[in-house]
Amino acid sequence: MAQFPEEKASLPSGRYEIRLGYYSYRLVAAATALTAGSTMAQAHIIQPGTGGFGSGFEHPLTGPDHFLAMFAVGLWGAQIGGRSIWALPVAFPLIMVMGGIAGIAGVALPGVETGIALSIMVLGLAIACAWRPAEWVALLMIAVFAICHGYAHGAELPNAADPADYAIGFVIATGFIHLLGIGVGLLLGKAFGGRLSQALGGLIAAGGLYFLAV
Repeated sequence: MAQFPEEKASLPSGRYEIRLGYYSYRLVAAATALTAGSTMAQAHIIQPGTGGFGSGFEHPLTGPDHFLAMFAVGLWGAQIGGRSIWALPVAFPLIMVMGGIAGIAGVALPGVETGIALSIMVLGLAIACAWRPAEWVALLMIAVFAICHGYAHGAELPNAADPADYAIGFVIATGFIHLLGIGVGLLLGKAFGGRLSQALGGLIAAGGLYFLAV
């Protein structure tokens, strides 16, 4: 009986990298479009100064310290690879909510601003050094930083006109920033042996040093 050669299940590495780059590009474009579209929509629905969904959504996008840390979480997850691509970005907003509750309750948490600045610097250095720790170590780091960012948001919630909508806004915006970081990480991960991602991590770490100094 004639024997037919088995078909290979995997694509050639060149075609795989092209397809990975293509889908990464689409992920970046989608996250950017969703973010821009939601912001434009809120400009028509939420009036300035109302402190509702629009303010909560805008806060992480316009606060460079929050944006850099959340972007770095997605970028680092993509660099580590495996389950961490999604585990880190999913864990961050969930734990951030816990920090937000502590901020609303007025629980004393000293050094929050320093913790936020350190989160940017440490995550940037982790990316710059291409550090791939065990998943539980990365999640533990993310948890500490998420508490600081969540607390800062939560401390502002009682002053918002609609605290629930404000909280929903900043959690959704955080998710979009994580997606952007993942997309950029996947897009740059193969370029020049990952050196572009590492260089971007160095710039993020420099931003953390700046926030520590000011």
